[in-house]
Amino acid sequence: MALSPARMIPARIAGVATFLPEKRLGNEDLAQVFETWSADKIYEKTGIMERRVAAPDETALDMGIKAAERLIEKLGIDRQSIDHLIFCTQAPDYILPTSACVMQHRLGLAKTTGAFDINLGCSGYVYGLSIAAGLIAGGMAERILFVTADTYSKFINEHDRSVRTLFGDGASATLIEAGRDSEDASIGPFIFGTDGSGAEDLIVPSGGARQPRTDDTARELEDEFGNVRSKDNLYMNGTAVMSFTLREIPKLLAGLKDKSGLDDDDIDFYVLHQANRFMLDALVKKMKIPPAKAPYHFELIGNTVSSTIPFVLEALLSAEKIRPGSRAVLMGFGVGLSWGGTVVKF
Repeated sequence: MALSPARMIPARIAGVATFLPEKRLGNEDLAQVFETWSADKIYEKTGIMERRVAAPDETALDMGIKAAERLIEKLGIDRQSIDHLIFCTQAPDYILPTSACVMQHRLGLAKTTGAFDINLGCSGYVYGLSIAAGLIAGGMAERILFVTADTYSKFINEHDRSVRTLFGDGASATLIEAGRDSEDASIGPFIFGTDGSGAEDLIVPSGGARQPRTDDTARELEDEFGNVRSKDNLYMNGTAVMSFTLREIPKLLAGLKDKSGLDDDDIDFYVLHQANRFMLDALVKKMKIPPAKAPYHFELIGNTVSSTIPFVLEALLSAEKIRPGSRAVLMGFGVGLSWGGTVVKF
């Protein structure tokens, strides 16, 4: 039986921490590979100056653990107090076991901790928040550690400028706790969307059960734009993804405002998935968001997939721009095709 709204326990974001690998990939480095694109041209097209790249032996799991350790130290979290661990990644260490189980052990969390992965990309942070808020609302958990991490660099062909100029590796950790006052901090409402007909617009075609990797899938081909990739590499149809974003995300924002009963004056920040400057500029303009309320945070890290929204949140919290009572609309969108949005009150 579902809990009545009066009995549902609200959830709140108690803190955020992030992690970036050491290696930097700057536009000057890329310009040496893509001779027809200068460093200035890459910045003009993407708004990105450099990206972080995981070391060959550094996985998403490793980065997620480092982000979690930073959060634990930052907030003084008792490791035994974590009820659930949720790990969002599209780059697991193994087909099985689930990476969250390995993470639970390496972080020294209690054996009573529930742990599981979710496989989502750019919408993953919003989805993860919804799962955490649902576990808390249902009385199944009081403290949840939500970690995101991806290493898209390991899927990208070094001669594919359509994606290599955009994506960077990174990780985040968020502590989500039960609140006791319905007027206090909260997470929700949520709205989600899926259009699996666009699955092939952002995809690594081989490597799964549908098409295992072979010598044939590793064969590199050059497309009409001069990008080189194999079926083992990440492919993105930029035009299709852009069209989907401009079609669905304005409707997502309108739905969130209607569902929450908020208008522009009630919202302090609109935190969008940090895809690139071209896409965000177009979205902000179409949705008529005041630019000061839509912070950007990709210039020195690139598009970190499921971690882009928490990178923005950590920056806003560190600068004390988000304060108790602040409201932020969070909207993630991309691979799937998948999207989701929520309202967070701090």
